[in-house]
Amino acid sequence: MILEGRNLTIGYADRVVGTGLDVTLGKGEVLALLGPNGGGKTTLLKTLLGLLAPKAGEVRLDGRPLSARSIQERARLMAYVPQSHAATFAFTVETVVLMGRTAHGNLFSGYTEQDRAVVRAVLDRFGISQLASRPYTMISGGERQLALLARALAQEPHFIVLDEPTASLDFGNQGKVMREIRALAASGHGVLFTTHDPNQALRYANRAMLLRDGSRVGEGPVEQILTRSGLEALYRTEVEEIVGASNEGRAFLPH
Repeated sequence: MILEGRNLTIGYADRVVGTGLDVTLGKGEVLALLGPNGGGKTTLLKTLLGLLAPKAGEVRLDGRPLSARSIQERARLMAYVPQSHAATFAFTVETVVLMGRTAHGNLFSGYTEQDRAVVRAVLDRFGISQLASRPYTMISGGERQLALLARALAQEPHFIVLDEPTASLDFGNQGKVMREIRALAASGHGVLFTTHDPNQALRYANRAMLLRDGSRVGEGPVEQILTRSGLEALYRTEVEEIVGASNEGRAFLPH
């Protein structure tokens, strides 16, 4: 199964954000999307998810146009983890994760024992079972992000799309979330995430796509695409590359 965007023009009613964009994501791989603010990353994510209609081109999922699928079908195949989520009501963590199961029923039919079993399993997978009865508004930012990942996985999707999944997280929780992203790919999910940190992409992604001013300026395996010269061109700033022994353990720092 493949999620793909073909020759996409993306944007809003009053403006075009990007043109000529081709994206492919297969199951079991991680694609990182990098670029400066305003370059079109979030707009591209929303277009691939069907939250925004492309102004030109087409998004296809498993060979079928995304526009030909119902919203519920899309939710069973794709899950979205937004950059941040400010809860208004003090739902428990278990209830927040249960909301992911609406892809398999409806808001008025109630949750089945199967739904609750799926939720227990994903809470256990992410190591947050002890938070099930806690109000979502009373847990840490890292715990919230893991709860949102659990909600996404409770949809039982093939693809998971995350917008800056480690934004505002402390160092330890960043690592935990990124390791879970790799684990999702290892279990057969296709994962697409945006990041401002090329080191995250280098370590956790298979491929990277570089966006600037709505145009793709590079795409391919992270080892080939994430280079000093490529990042300097992308961000228009000097970049320092640190290489470990035997040319291993590369990392990038702004100069």
